[in-house]
Amino acid sequence: MPVNIPETAQKRIVIIGAGFGGLKLAQKLIGSGYQIVLIDKNNYHQFQPLFYQVASAGIEPSSILFPLRKIFQDQKDVYIRVGEVYSVDPDKKTLQTSLDTVWYDYLVLATGVNSNFFGMKSMEEYAIPMKSVSEAMALRNRLLQSFEKAVTLWDQNERKALLNVIVVGGGPTGVEVAGAVAEMKKFVLPKDYPDLNFDVMQISLIEGSGLLLGVMSKNASEKALFYLNRLGITVLLNTRVTGYDGSKLSLGDGSHLETKTVIWAAGISGVVPEGFPVESIGRGRRLIADEYNRVNGFEDIYAIGDVSVLSSVDYPNGHPQVAQVAIQQGRNLARNFLLMKKNAGLIPFKYIDRGSMATIGRNRAVADLSFLKFSGFIAWLTWMFVHLMAIVGVKNRLLIFINWMWNYLTYDQSLRLILWAAKKDPTKIISPLDRK
Repeated sequence: MPVNIPETAQKRIVIIGAGFGGLKLAQKLIGSGYQIVLIDKNNYHQFQPLFYQVASAGIEPSSILFPLRKIFQDQKDVYIRVGEVYSVDPDKKTLQTSLDTVWYDYLVLATGVNSNFFGMKSMEEYAIPMKSVSEAMALRNRLLQSFEKAVTLWDQNERKALLNVIVVGGGPTGVEVAGAVAEMKKFVLPKDYPDLNFDVMQISLIEGSGLLLGVMSKNASEKALFYLNRLGITVLLNTRVTGYDGSKLSLGDGSHLETKTVIWAAGISGVVPEGFPVESIGRGRRLIADEYNRVNGFEDIYAIGDVSVLSSVDYPNGHPQVAQVAIQQGRNLARNFLLMKKNAGLIPFKYIDRGSMATIGRNRAVADLSFLKFSGFIAWLTWMFVHLMAIVGVKNRLLIFINWMWNYLTYDQSLRLILWAAKKDPTKIISPLDRK
């Protein structure tokens, strides 16, 4: 049975994924004459750049989430359906979902990416990724649970393993979460746990290449390394991780590090439903798209955002996997759908690079703008402003701003709560603390 969606004379565009790209596309198609069906496994849009602040107890999860039905209130041609998409049948132009069958005239995949553990099953089982708000909450729980258990132990080696935190991946997510945990160690944890010696707590960042923030400039990479070192973080470059058993992280040189908390911020894999031929899928299981975002081999299927690989002269290996690319692709694709109704020529996608930024704790950030590269306090203020303005909803912006100001003035966070949905972690990640 097909999912209950009104049958009309309008052409139906089905968008899978309500991230930056899918949301922008749906918003731009309001009142276009198309029927828009937006499918996502969650009933909300989540602001991924601030996951690390949820993980470090800086802001509430609800501050970076916004209900989809609130966004599209009173929009008669937009239909929200909450469910997972399992497979695509391009010949029948249907989707098999957790709800039932959905047909389409045009299909847009904006499904984003998941973590890629490169075949390391133990890492997948024990490490915590950072690709959803539930995983960010799992990390917050893991950190706080480790501190609560450490304070009960006499054995110093066991305490140290619980306190140690290792971040794998030196991109923006890895750098930002490492900096946030270091600031917790410096300003917050000694006040909460006066009977623990946080001088023995070691925060490490491991990167397989020779540079941090590989998508940014050399100056940004060097500054990030400088800031991380100032925060007392041990940075291991050109270091390969080979496995993790929940207690020991194995490295490529045969050595190992003892820790109960490994944060995985390295490697991505596209979220692609079954049904696509191998020639449509590129490196990292991402869909190969042309300059109009059409998936290779199809005229009525499109891919935007992180799940797509769109090569150009300026970006032969595909565009950066940042929010601005997804937003601009969603906007351009919406324009082309409108042109198709008029049988007019389509506009190829051209990315306008407005720059990249990353923050490494209080008063420390790096910014690569198209016309200027800078770092420090001004870059940090710029980072805060840009991200605050990008948040969906005035209420959410206000809540985040208040939290940021409170944290800045008091050197404290008030959100250090261990919250479980049930007896076990809702993300189904096995905690090493619960191992027998």
